Order: sequence, then structure tokens, then C-alpha cells
Amino acid sequence: QVTLRADAELDARRVNQYTLTLRAACPGEEEVEEQLSVRVTTGRALRCDSPFASAEGDVVRVSADVAPRTPLYSVLPQPLGGLTVSGGCSSTPRERGLQNHDTPLTLTRRGLVLAPANGFDPSKDTQTFRLEIEVTDRHGHNCSGALRVEVLPSRRPRVTFLKPQQAVIVPEGTRPLEVVTQVQASGENVRYAILTPVEPALFTIDEMTGEIRSTRHLEVAHALLHVCAYNVLHPADHATTTINVTVQETDQRAPSCTPAISVLQVPETVSRGSTLMTLRCTDPTGTEGDLRYALEGPLSSRFRMEGPQLQVNTTLDYDSEAAAMVGFQFMVTIVVTAGQQPPQSTHVPVLVTVTPVNEFTPACPNGATFTVPETAAFGSAVGRVAGTDRDYPPDSLEYSLEGGTGPTQPFSIDTHTGEIHVVGPLNSQWHKSYRLTVRLTDTHNDLNPAKRRSRLCDVTVRLQVVLDQAPVCTPEVQELWITARSGGRQPVTRLACQGSPEGTTLVYTIVGGNEDGRFQLEGNTLFYLPDDMPETHTFVLLVDVLGRPSVHRRSTMVALVVHITPWSTTVPPSTTTWHTTLWKKPLVVTRTEAAWHPPAWFVAVLTISAALLLVTLGCVARSLL
Repeated sequence: QVTLRADAELDARRVNQYTLTLRAACPGEEEVEEQLSVRVTTGRALRCDSPFASAEGDVVRVSADVAPRTPLYSVLPQPLGGLTVSGGCSSTPRERGLQNHDTPLTLTRRGLVLAPANGFDPSKDTQTFRLEIEVTDRHGHNCSGALRVEVLPSRRPRVTFLKPQQAVIVPEGTRPLEVVTQVQASGENVRYAILTPVEPALFTIDEMTGEIRSTRHLEVAHALLHVCAYNVLHPADHATTTINVTVQETDQRAPSCTPAISVLQVPETVSRGSTLMTLRCTDPTGTEGDLRYALEGPLSSRFRMEGPQLQVNTTLDYDSEAAAMVGFQFMVTIVVTAGQQPPQSTHVPVLVTVTPVNEFTPACPNGATFTVPETAAFGSAVGRVAGTDRDYPPDSLEYSLEGGTGPTQPFSIDTHTGEIHVVGPLNSQWHKSYRLTVRLTDTHNDLNPAKRRSRLCDVTVRLQVVLDQAPVCTPEVQELWITARSGGRQPVTRLACQGSPEGTTLVYTIVGGNEDGRFQLEGNTLFYLPDDMPETHTFVLLVDVLGRPSVHRRSTMVALVVHITPWSTTVPPSTTTWHTTLWKKPLVVTRTEAAWHPPAWFVAVLTISAALLLVTLGCVARSLL
């Protein structure tokens, strides 16, 4: 709704059109933008629309149960700024005048006709109200009209009490906030209130439910209550009732019971129908015959009362989550009621604690067979023996290995988890598989720690044969040239070999060509031990590379062709060349690359020329800068 501000002044001669941009968006949708053009024309006399301005005026029909101060009519659906609305009111029979007290309707200065502040009178007859209204703008222009409001009888049900009066007898000593009685009324949106007496306030009422409760300990007395039920939306719609409350003197002594409280401890295997305790109770007269026994509490269904005897009704299984959730303790209350009027009761709390009994023997897992490679390292996990036990706490087991750990049984087992680990060397040539005997022993399943159950389980561990692969060396044949120097040993080459599995320690051994001991191996590095060799000599060495020690041990042979040149001998211009071939059929291939060695004078001249060029460039740069 777009309205004109109250302080706005329009002048068609200055601005005769306004363009408004409106944006709107619903939640989760895109924004929509539209334009509204407002055209301003020259002023004219104020007119009221028909039928409001007619002789008979406009007519509005409303129900008598309309909510208070509800808008019933708007003189101008879109009121212009600066309008003042005033009027006179009359009710049937018609009495003209400007006195607003003649009608319960309210007329605002903005032209809204409102329902009465307390609602209409819920009469069965039609009520008619007539308003004569004058509308005046800020320029003094005015128009007038009439409005007739017809109030029709309400069709909703009236508030009515089901019982016009009640008589209630309550026992002496009724505790505070105990329900004394309850009133009920028919109708819509019903609420309740106590009208009298206000002082002393012996009772209170729930405005929603109509429950009447005492506010203190009641003594011998008599009270007359006037209770009102009303429609919260239409307070004029109400009804009242009378309640005669009589507090009667009674014998308030409750039965006496021994014991007054009981704490019991029973095993979970106690049978159904077993008697847990027997109460000894007497009523105020000293007799035991007129007493009733009952159980209260959320867990009372597990027990039953046979006269004064508390008995087991269902199994008290310790091995269940339901028992664990309550801490294996069941709290019930025995209610002992005497037969006098009003009945008096005594409550005897009973706490029953269920203790565990080791009922079940641990069970072995199905198919406890594991496979482990014979190359498994120390501490490697083989598998887990998952034993079960039905006693609570579930699967609370200890694991042990019969026969212990030794060369014939290179395994250990974790006491708490049942996981088997390798703790010794494995060799499929010695044992294809191992048969282990694991003992399962339950724990914490009985009140007596000595009452434990165990079971022996057979576990098979099979060894997986791992075939060794020969080490791979790159290259398998090398040809090397070195110049013998005086002094200590000098390195010749480093063999690049890799075993399987990766990370396996390799063993290098010279098995041929080193009869005079001129070469030495440390790990994969070959060293030459210099001596007084007069001339160039060639050695062909055979190096055996072994993998890890095992029965299926395999090796690789590497051939090294080493040319030893004395220090005084001129070294031919050549480079080291590697060739790869099978060691059983060695083939030496030589590749020669030409190398240019310039004389010393050429190198000196080139160096001096470069130095002069740099000096010249530096001088030129300095002169320019």
C-alpha cells in the first residue's frame, strides 16, 4: 500500500508526475522491480464515495463475538494525508447527537471504526449503531456520510458450567498443592478464576484445566468458593459456579512398617518367584489384616508383592545393557495402604543390587587360521584371536600361549587384545606351519575373583614361502681406467645393486681375478691397493653379490675390467665406458670419443684478450656515466 505522507504538499503546476521504483522479493526468490507513475492534477473539492455519502449511508454487519478493538470499517480505504475525521453517534432507538458515550464504537481521526474495547454485549437480539461522520482535509474541504453497524447475535457456544454447584469433602491434613477437585465448563477459549474468597487464599485454580488445589495444610474448616469460567477473547461471555468445600477430620496415622528402608543384594541367577524380603506392617489400630501392598517405580515390573513378601517377577539378568544402564541396581517402592477413610499409605524404599555370576565359558573363534610370510620381521602382526564371552562385561578375556615362546614356537600373544606377533626367525624349510594353543580366560565376571572359566583354542599359522630374487646390478660389466698413485688405497668404483625385497642387505665378495690381493671390497665400494707396478696392467675381477641368507639364496655376478696405469705413464685420451651383458658370456665393447687439448700458449693468449676486453668495456662505461 502506497500512501501520501501527512506533511506532503503537492503542486501540479510545479511537478505533475512522480515515477516510483518499487522492489519486492519473497524469501528464497529473486527480487522483482517495477515502476509506478503517480500523476498530480489540479485540486478539486473533497468528495466522499457512495454509498457512504448517500442518505441511508453504508452498512456493516458484524458478529457479536468479534474481538475487542477490531477495525470494522474504513471511511477512506486509502486515506489521503492531512484528513481529519469526526462524527456523531447514535444507537437504536436513534438519538442524534455528537456524544460518543451513546455507542460503544470508537472512531479514530484516520477514519477507522473500531469495535468496543470490551467487545459487544453477547445479546440474543440484533443491535444497530449509526454513525454520522464528517471528513475534512487541511484546505477546509469536507464531506460527510453515515455508517450503520449491525451487530448480529453470536453463533458460537456460550460458556456454561456442566455442574452449577458442587459439594466436595477433603480429608484433614491435605498437603499443599494436592488436587481437591476440578471444574469443567463448555465453550471456546475457556479460562477459570476464583472470584471469592480472596482472603484467606486457601485454594488456587489452574486457569487452563480448572483443577483446584490447596495452598496449605488443610485443617477442619468449611469454605464456599465462587468460580468463574470465561472466554478469554470475549470476557463478557462468562458463567459462575459454587463449590462447597468441607475439610473432614480423619485419622491421619499411616501404617507402621519394619524395616522402613531395605537394601538387598542378590545374584543374577535368583529364580523367578523367589522371596527377597518380608515386611512386617501394622495399621493404626494395631492389626495386620486390612493392609494392601503395591509396588511403584519404573522398574517395579521386575518384582511383585505376594502379601507382605517382595518376590522376583522376571529374571534379573546381569548380562544385559538394560541392567548396565541402571548400574545393576533396581529401585522400587512398596506402598502399604490402610483401609480407613481416607486411606493412609506408607512408602518403603527398596534398593536391590544384582551381583554377577560367571555363567558362561569363553568361546573360540571360528577358523582361527593365519598366514604370514617367512620373511616377516620381528614384532610383525600375524592376526588376532577374537574370543567371545557372553558374561558382562562382554568379551572381557585374557589371552595366553600354551607352551610359551621358543625356537619351536616363535610367536607371542598380547594378553588383552589377543593379537599374535612374530618374535623369532621363520623358515618354511623347517616348518610349513605352526599349531598354537591359545588359552582364553574370562575376567571380572563373578563377584568371587577365583571363579574363572577358561577354554583352549587351536590356532594355525601357515608360513608363506618367499622366493628370493637375484640382486639387480647396473651395469653388470664395467671397464675402468685408473692411474696408480703412491700412498694409501684409492677408490675404483661403487657398485649399484638392489636386492629384493627392497632394502635387503647385500653381501659383496670378489670371487675371481684378485689372486695377488691388489683389490679390496668394503660394502659396495671397490678399492685399489697401489704397489710398484712398472707398466700398465689390466685386471678382470668377478664380484659375487648375494641377497639375504636363506635356503633359496640367489646371487648376481658383476664383471669389472680395470686398467691400472703407473703415474709416469701417459694416459691415452679416453673416457670410462660401461657395457651391460650377461656375466656368463662377457663381451667388452670400447667406445672412443675424440677430445681436443689446446696448447698452453693458446690458452694464455685467450685469457689475456678476455681480460683486456673487460677493462676496455669498464672504461667506456665509466666515461659515459
